[in-house]
Amino acid sequence: MMQRYDIQPQILAEQPTAVAMGTVAVSEIGPWLTKTYNDIAAVLAGCGIEPTGAPFARYHRLADGRFRVEAGYPVGVAIDRADGVHPSVLPGGPAARTVHLGPYEAMESAYGALTSWVRARGGDVVGDAWEIYFSDPEIERDPAAWRTGVVQPYRMASPQR
Repeated sequence: MMQRYDIQPQILAEQPTAVAMGTVAVSEIGPWLTKTYNDIAAVLAGCGIEPTGAPFARYHRLADGRFRVEAGYPVGVAIDRADGVHPSVLPGGPAARTVHLGPYEAMESAYGALTSWVRARGGDVVGDAWEIYFSDPEIERDPAAWRTGVVQPYRMASPQR
């Protein structure tokens, strides 16, 4: 059964983040994310900084089938670069959001639903989407119960003159 997505438009404020970046194949994403989140959490704890939200990852597909991934945590203030962790931001502005319920391998339909929603309203997707991981696979072992937010920035098309 295909999942139905409740899509919500939002105007996001720019969000400071603490991230690491890597170029990985699809098969390497899970282990890379686990290590990256643990490393970033340790650096933040050492600096006395608490994440302000769930971990996220922003994916940019490369021509060779791999992904350039920026992964980390939202934070309350810009951080200093330390031990492979550096400051970044998630962009502000219009975005369409939804929640995918189920395994990561089935999330492509969430991206398609967001793109269709934006285009049906006369907009264009802008930049790379990101995923917010509300479920921890180390704790929630059943992939059917995993909840993942997907956020796609967009802009409305300029009116023709």
